[in-house]
Amino acid sequence: MKIGYARVSTADQSLDLQLDALRKNGCEEIFTEKMSGAKDNRPELANALKALRPGDTFVVYKLDRLARSTKKLLEVTEQLKEKQVEFISIKDNIDTNTATGRLMFGMLAVLAEFERDIIRERTLAGLEAARARGRNGGRPAADPKKVQQALTLYDSKKYTIKEITDATGIGRTTLYRALEKRKQQ
Repeated sequence: MKIGYARVSTADQSLDLQLDALRKNGCEEIFTEKMSGAKDNRPELANALKALRPGDTFVVYKLDRLARSTKKLLEVTEQLKEKQVEFISIKDNIDTNTATGRLMFGMLAVLAEFERDIIRERTLAGLEAARARGRNGGRPAADPKKVQQALTLYDSKKYTIKEITDATGIGRTTLYRALEKRKQQ
């Protein structure tokens, strides 16, 4: 079975071009979505992936309709591989049913892995350089006086957590962490 997925970024854009191409390609079921590709939580994409069974083919009009980043594209393609599902991107001429399509897809995967490795190396090098200059990273520690003030307000039982965090400027998590620490002492 061929299952298609079409997406546009905004509600006023039309899916017609993609839908026509997916139908022409023989898609029996098509999932559509009108939301940004940058969002990780795309319910219709999730439904399309759930509907796929081994031997099915997943079809998109273009790769950028499926994912905005190489990383996300790689994640989806790994899911397809695990499910033993073929993949077609109509406009990008990628069809994993063919040797050339599998080659192109493999090259995309290698490039994505390379991109992840480069980002990781740069991040580690940046952290190392910062540490060499005496910077450890992370968030700065909360002002102990403000934390104590927040605990005092909390103990008074006159204020809500929101009122306490607004008044002291410390975060909710910091307050809860201080309460937990005090309880353990």
